[in-house]
Amino acid sequence: MILLALTFFVLMALGVPIAFAIGMAGFTFFLTNGIIPVSIGVQQVATASQSFPLLAVPFFVLAGHMMNRTGITHRLIACSNVLVSWMSGGLAQVCIVLSTLMGGVSGSAVADAAMEARILGPDLIRSGYSKGFTSAVIAVGSLITATIPPSLGLILYGFVGNVSIGRLFLAGIVPGFLMMAVLMVTVWWIARRRGYGAATTQRPTGKAMWEAVVHAKWALLFPVALLVAIRGGLFTPSEVGAFAVIYAGVIGFFVHKELTLRDMADALVEAVTDTGLILLIILFSGMVGYAIVFEQAPQSIAAAMTGLTREPALVVTLILIFLFVAGLFIESTVLVLLLTPIFLPIVQPLGVDPVHFGILMMTIVTLGSMTPPVGVAMYTVCSLLDCPVEEYIVESIPFVLAVVGLVAVMLLWPGLVLFVPNALM
Repeated sequence: MILLALTFFVLMALGVPIAFAIGMAGFTFFLTNGIIPVSIGVQQVATASQSFPLLAVPFFVLAGHMMNRTGITHRLIACSNVLVSWMSGGLAQVCIVLSTLMGGVSGSAVADAAMEARILGPDLIRSGYSKGFTSAVIAVGSLITATIPPSLGLILYGFVGNVSIGRLFLAGIVPGFLMMAVLMVTVWWIARRRGYGAATTQRPTGKAMWEAVVHAKWALLFPVALLVAIRGGLFTPSEVGAFAVIYAGVIGFFVHKELTLRDMADALVEAVTDTGLILLIILFSGMVGYAIVFEQAPQSIAAAMTGLTREPALVVTLILIFLFVAGLFIESTVLVLLLTPIFLPIVQPLGVDPVHFGILMMTIVTLGSMTPPVGVAMYTVCSLLDCPVEEYIVESIPFVLAVVGLVAVMLLWPGLVLFVPNALM
């Protein structure tokens, strides 16, 4: 097991793509094990692909790319502007609200951050916001996408941990809006101290707010329709992904009339590329998952942790600290696929709900995309806005602390996370 981990980190340090680093480390385990034939490793790669719930991934990826070409983004920006641009730090508040609304469309934190950096970032900088503050708001704000359905991370967690994806989607609603509120308060606090004013001095009327919501209604109805379809038993999570593609096509072609055949072709190409990357990681992770079970890693780690304490909250806290540190160096998708089979068997016997743990885990590991040294969202936003990473790090500290504080609250009060799924399912 130690050799597997060392091989993986050495390959990562050499710049080998994540999927191939996982695959080569997995094959190294089977080649040096001396007990298990290498053919078993190959079988595990094939076995990882034989999963019906896994179909949700390519469907939601394609739906996200199609929705981004239907004019929905501009409608959501207009809606966000009307709702919050009058507050202190108005344009920054728009970024936070837009991340919440886009979370139900894109399903990807990095995609959300890149889109906002291109569209809203330059306007914030021209309005007097520092590059570091602008980058931090956009990058950390995209973290909301980790919980707002349909989150790709929650789909993968449910697939690997055999947890209800429908319950995970429902459980992500309240944490997503709580995160929006916490980040908006942080923006307000910083804006008041620095004199970042509102984008407009006039508060919107009820009529203006209603018109903005109606203008963006098809985007706002998208996540609602998905949740209703799952809760009503109309579709499984995989089938609802196919429904999402049809929904995006109907809205794009017939309602907004902005989705062209060329756009459709481009969305398919991008979706194939993204899906190929994700599935390569999933398939090669099958070998590593088998090695983890064979070496009884969950049992060994559980024994070590429960030797320190059997208090569920403390055990989960130790796991979340480890996940946060790991997230600083490893991409969130990899952590979910590799560590869910280790940590879920540890917390479940202690009485921790797997849905509750999944929301906490996804929030923490996705936060790694916004933090150095290898944060994907951080580097994406900083490169698009030409922002020094050092300036970003300083400006992001209040936002990261706010998110960590919210995670602590959700850990201590599971009802905040489980209220909606328990009530509806």
